[in-house]
Parts: sequence; structure tokens; C-alpha cells
Amino acid sequence: MLLTMKVKLYPDQYQHRSLLETMERFNEACNYISNIAWTNHTFGKVAIHKLAYYEIRDKFNLSSQMVVRAVGKVAESYKIDKTCQHGFKKHGAVVYDQRILTFKSTDEISILTLGGRERITIKYGEYRQLNMQRVRGQADLIYHNNIFYLMVVVDVPDADPIDPQGIIGVDMGIVNIATTSDGEVFSGKKCTEVRQRYSNLKAKLQSVGTRSAKRHLKKISGKERRFKKDINHCIAKSIVQTAKDTNRAIAIENLKGIRTNSTVNKTVRTAMGKWAFNELGNFLKYKATLAGIPVFEVDPKNTSRECSMCGHIDKKNRKSQSEFLCVNCGHAENADINASNNISSRGICQLPHRPLSC
Repeated sequence: MLLTMKVKLYPDQYQHRSLLETMERFNEACNYISNIAWTNHTFGKVAIHKLAYYEIRDKFNLSSQMVVRAVGKVAESYKIDKTCQHGFKKHGAVVYDQRILTFKSTDEISILTLGGRERITIKYGEYRQLNMQRVRGQADLIYHNNIFYLMVVVDVPDADPIDPQGIIGVDMGIVNIATTSDGEVFSGKKCTEVRQRYSNLKAKLQSVGTRSAKRHLKKISGKERRFKKDINHCIAKSIVQTAKDTNRAIAIENLKGIRTNSTVNKTVRTAMGKWAFNELGNFLKYKATLAGIPVFEVDPKNTSRECSMCGHIDKKNRKSQSEFLCVNCGHAENADINASNNISSRGICQLPHRPLSC
């Protein structure tokens, strides 16, 4: 599996300035190349290279490989959309490959700048150690809040897949971020409180509009997002560990397009817009893959209205957010746990040795 590691750079003052100048020159060249591509209606990497290579080298004083990477960045962007001319931000990512970026050790890199090669100290989280032999392809140099980072792609070997003896169904929601068919509930109360607190604080600061308020807004920028990301990591890790310990696979709902397809009021729509269900699903998938745990996506239709005991589907079954009472057989249960049981049942039908009842 290919994972992206975020590596923090610790340049000195001169190196920081050199990296920033390189980034600005690189993106200036990208804008110039984009203009050439758009004017000539030429969007392929090889064709753009033939048109712009020598001109870019002379005009921007970039190395040969830097020009190649700039042409590649422009060509990749036009693969997505050819209906308008593309522009690149002053501090957009710089694409590095093995010719202009090398790892000298686990805590030092050699990176090309306008002034030549610079050796810079790097650090990264302890969650996963960086194995230099497993670094694959290019790395992106990004600049955020006056700090440089490298987004490094690492090839991590998958664990041998297990032969699952059951399924853990996972229902994702807003009030409860995740609920498993084992009855484990991961409450979203803390996330809701944090979201409301930051929303109220941002509204107050924006209404004031002073320089101090703007500095405060900048300071708290991204804190809510990072908090939710950490929560999702912890939830996914816990569920995958349970699946591994009990030799079971995981089933989740395929919630693609839920925001656009749902007809809800403004309050719920706002909460749903800030609900990182896709992120949690992705965390579950990649952590499960690394542990050899299969993950199945199931149809989410009526999982919250179907009785997990008799299979009767009725809108009236869902009495409230937390209460489920089947109008057919009288089965009563927490609504999220009932939904997770339905997800588990649908996941069982995707097992290699599925029951005859499926």
C-alpha cells in the first residue's frame, strides 16, 4: 500500500529563504508554461516540453530537472480540466523527484534550490518510521504557516489477509460518529461541542474585524479540523484492532454523495457538511488493509429503517435519533446499533463463503 507521510523540514534562516525563493520561481515558471500550453492548445507533457523547455530554462534560470517537473505539474493539471487556462499560486507545491531530492539519513535530506543543494534536517511523527528504501516516486514540497513540509510517498507492505469468521458492521453518523454491531458507541458529542465553539468564536472575531481579531483567527485556523482528524484516527484504530483480535472483517456503508442527495434542514446540512465521514471510512480502509482485515462497502439504503430481527422496513420504525421500535415484530433497540447490525448482515453476504440465506 502507498501511504503519504508528512515530513517537517527544519531549515536555517538562509535555507528557509532559499527554499521560498525556489518555490516562488518554480510556480512563476508554471504560470508561464500554462500560458504557453493554453495559447497553443497543447496539453501533453511531451508536446509542452518541446515548446517551452529552452525558453523556461533561460528565462527563469531553473535546472533541467526543475523545468521537467514544472512542465509535468502543468500537464497533470490540464489532464483534469482543459476548459480554461490554469493559474498556480505563488506558494503552490514544488514537485521533487530522486534526481533533485535525496534522503541522506532518516533525519536529513539533500534538496535542490536556486542556489544549489542544501542539506536540511527533517522530523516526522513516531506513528510510522520512515524506511528510505520504501520511498516511491516524487515528493511535494509544501509551505503552510511559514513552515515547510515534504509529502513523501512510502510503499508499506500489506499484512497477509485473514480468513474472516464474521463481520463487524459500522454505522457512521453525526450524533454518534461510529457505532459497531458489537454495541460499541463512539459519541460525537465532543466533536459537536468543539465545532459549535469554534463556529461561535470565528463569527465573533469576524464581526469585530480588528487586526488583533484577524491574528486570533489565523491562530485558530485548522484546529477544529486537526481535532476531528485525530478523533477519526483513534476510532478507526480501535475498530480495526477489535476486528483483528476477533478475526472478523469490517462492513461500512457506501455514503458517496450523501450530502447532495439528502434533503434536510439548514442546521443538519451544516453539521453534515462538517462531518468527516469519508475521512473516517478511508482511515478504516487503510488501517484495515495494513492489518490484513477485509473491508466491505454495502448499500446504505434503509439501514436505519430496517428491523435487524425480522427485516421489516418502515419509516415509522425509527421513532427518534436513538430509538428503534419495529412496528411489525416489536423489536426495540438503539437505532444506531440496529443499523450497524443491518450493515453487518449485508456485509456477510460479501464474504467468500457466504451463507445460503444470502
